[in-house]
Amino acid sequence: MGNSELLTAADVESMQELAQRVTALRLDLVNSDASYGELAWNFGRGHAAAGATWPRRLWFSGGELVAWGWAQLPRRVRRDDGSVKDVTGAYLAYQVHPAHAALVDEVIAWFDATAGDVDRTVLPSAADEAGLARWAAHGYRPDPDAADSWTQLTERDLTEIEEPVLPPGFRFRTAAEAGPAAAVRAHVAAWTPTSYDEEAYEGVRRTTAYRGDLHVVVEAPDGTMAASAILWLDEANETAEFEPVGTHPGYRRLGLGRAMLLHGLRRARDAGATHATVACLGAPGRPAARELYYSVGFRALSRDLPLIKTAG
Repeated sequence: MGNSELLTAADVESMQELAQRVTALRLDLVNSDASYGELAWNFGRGHAAAGATWPRRLWFSGGELVAWGWAQLPRRVRRDDGSVKDVTGAYLAYQVHPAHAALVDEVIAWFDATAGDVDRTVLPSAADEAGLARWAAHGYRPDPDAADSWTQLTERDLTEIEEPVLPPGFRFRTAAEAGPAAAVRAHVAAWTPTSYDEEAYEGVRRTTAYRGDLHVVVEAPDGTMAASAILWLDEANETAEFEPVGTHPGYRRLGLGRAMLLHGLRRARDAGATHATVACLGAPGRPAARELYYSVGFRALSRDLPLIKTAG
């Protein structure tokens, strides 16, 4: 049984609960943008600006959510540098519990009907062989434009974590200590051009999964917010997920990102996590982020497989 309307904060919490159940069963089947932390981050930062273009459908069995689809439709995005980006295609974030795999056909049919005659993209897990067969049957093919931009999920345990070392004069802080304006500056500096602003951050802070003490920043000697990362703690699975992670371009190659990751891992362990994950670019030609995460003990677990169905 399913229903369709615009995505709400309550929906996201139910979707996170499904992410927790799938994580406990088979982490490699958690789709891109369907993890516990990604759901909170993507909804929180974008709902105020883009929520009107976010229809969703939920499928239940015995009162329990077992599948969902979240369509992100064509829209205009205004960024901090004054530029405007027109998103002309539709993207689907989705998850289907492995015990209800047959529902993927309904998810696909709903997305095709909802998106209409535009290019449609989706990022299923490459480990979901049965699901991939159904996407192919509905006309979806590997996206050639994403051949060098697919992502992989990496993981590590938290039994032994190296001591983080910052350059002289730099210090660790939390967003709870530094305040909202500083937290936003840290993200914008790392990711510009971006649509992220204080309104977006307030949306992130309102998600039930957000913890200011697990939002870490590195402050430079001159007060610049030089790096930042948010950790999302899935208490049910004792897992912490990094999303996003970024460093100010003027402070790269100083070891800040590595030190911040180690510091975040230690904070996550202190909060009760025994395991950590982070998603990064996985294509051979895009090694920078992957090698950073490998340097602090993460190893590849799974990857997504970008698919597209073109208009017409």
